[in-house]
Amino acid sequence: MLYYLFDYLDKAYDIPGSGVFQYISFRAAMAVFLSLLISLIFGKSLINKLRRMQVGETVRDLGLEGQIQKAGTPTMGGIIILAAIVIPTLLFAKLDNIYIILMLISTVWLGAIGFVDDYIKVFKKNKDGLAGKFKIIGQVGLGLFVGVTMYMSDDMVIREKLDQDQINKNKTEQYIQGDNCRKSSNDIFKAESEKSFKTTIPFVKNNQFNYSWLLSWMGDGYEKYTWLIFIPMVILIITAVSNGANLTDGLDGLATSSSAVIGATLGLLAWVSGNFIFADYLNIMYIPNAGELAIFISAFVGATIGFLWYNSYPAQVFMGDTGSLALGGIIAVFAIIIRKELLIPLVAGIFLVENLSVIIQVVYFKYTKKKYGEGRRVFLMSPLHHHFQKKGYHEAKIVQRFFIVGIMLAVLTIVTLKLR
Repeated sequence: MLYYLFDYLDKAYDIPGSGVFQYISFRAAMAVFLSLLISLIFGKSLINKLRRMQVGETVRDLGLEGQIQKAGTPTMGGIIILAAIVIPTLLFAKLDNIYIILMLISTVWLGAIGFVDDYIKVFKKNKDGLAGKFKIIGQVGLGLFVGVTMYMSDDMVIREKLDQDQINKNKTEQYIQGDNCRKSSNDIFKAESEKSFKTTIPFVKNNQFNYSWLLSWMGDGYEKYTWLIFIPMVILIITAVSNGANLTDGLDGLATSSSAVIGATLGLLAWVSGNFIFADYLNIMYIPNAGELAIFISAFVGATIGFLWYNSYPAQVFMGDTGSLALGGIIAVFAIIIRKELLIPLVAGIFLVENLSVIIQVVYFKYTKKKYGEGRRVFLMSPLHHHFQKKGYHEAKIVQRFFIVGIMLAVLTIVTLKLR
């Protein structure tokens, strides 16, 4: 909203300083600052209100150290995160940008599902919360919405790079015209944007993969059936990452700190993908208007860091499903729309491992029970962070080490862009 206000003031009255809102870097910095402010100020007020309302966490005794002491800690704190993401985005981002619209819808969509789940647990005194099938339906619904939007929208396009001969020709023409000729995206990328279902994949030539290639065996016109591959993939990614974040939210500050690192990494990838100079340097696809996502993801990072003030050990508030489902969904949708979803197993490796630990535990237990008559376990307890708790590690140490691993994975993700 403020972008449009200051754009009007700059054009109509030429007020000094109003043009600064044209810069993504300035608006991203303001989004971080405001999200931190909302998290810290609104967070404290909400925690006190939740305490007065006796909205406390119900804890099942799983034999974990320090677990019983957490009973009664205010939950549903994910409302803080949602507010600290949505408000700065509404104020500082271009609200007619398709990417921003899609991210805001995804945030509210999964936040609402998580809120209903927490509401049933806390106020209806039902420990199971919202039935799992309804959560899945909600996640699948969002995946279907995102997939169809990306498939149908003419605003979600990429710009292909010119061949080297054409780039050299453009450089020669620039040199002849003089040093004052400013470099433009048309010197490096094709002038026309195109609808494409290419995505980024590391370790291969040009770091690109096209979902259409999986249907090339169908013969001529196979591209029009790309949705058969693309939309189910979007649904799978959103459901998996959202549930992964939900499973990771089992220790004070674990899901919050992990999400902050992942968000910062994806924000950097969105910024370079939306900037033709950096896209050319890194030899990655150029996505027009994707740079605006830097404002949204800046608010996301600020919100998670601000929430960590109250969620770090010993936690004063838990995010509940209101926060964890939304965090995972935001990360998944964001990665998909900047064409970096195949990097999720790396950048969100913490979520992946937590998910896999539960799957491996359940499958192996059922297999051994059927074969030997007695179920056996791979881990002392799943998800994986509880395995380390059972081994005697303090939860603060587990969170810190997971955080370090998350940073290592983030760095490795960025490095892969230059590995072919």
